[in-house]
Amino acid sequence: MTRKIRIMIVLAVLLGGFSLYLNQDWFRKDGIQIYHRSRPARLGMFRRRNKVDDSPIDPIVFGFNHKYRLTSLKIVPLSDIETNKYPLPVWHLVSDSNSVPVKDFSYGMQIGGMHPARKGVAPDPLLPGAKYRLFIETASLKAEHDFETVPRTQ
Repeated sequence: MTRKIRIMIVLAVLLGGFSLYLNQDWFRKDGIQIYHRSRPARLGMFRRRNKVDDSPIDPIVFGFNHKYRLTSLKIVPLSDIETNKYPLPVWHLVSDSNSVPVKDFSYGMQIGGMHPARKGVAPDPLLPGAKYRLFIETASLKAEHDFETVPRTQ
């Protein structure tokens, strides 16, 4: 090999290494991206009022970028996190085995394969205008998301 070919090979290897360095996030695992939305509940023409209709806030739906098998789901008021070392959650679900993969869920909804952390405890009603933090865990990932409740609109 001539000197010119050796220099070209070294240059190609250096440029390839630099390209991998710049694009290293291609090989990194994505984290959980959480979003929420809150909109007024729709009432059908022949529907009766039920528990959801009596809520002081609009229903909240949480969603993820992919389907995940959750091992833990917890919602805690932000004010409690700031003042208490061990705040009590208003809603806490755990999974002992395999939970059903979910991409979105509503507050208070039963998620397949998950159950309340404390037996017989139902989710507390959320307060209008309050700030909360959602904690999500899977077998290998953890994420959290802050949200604020919206007072009920008609």
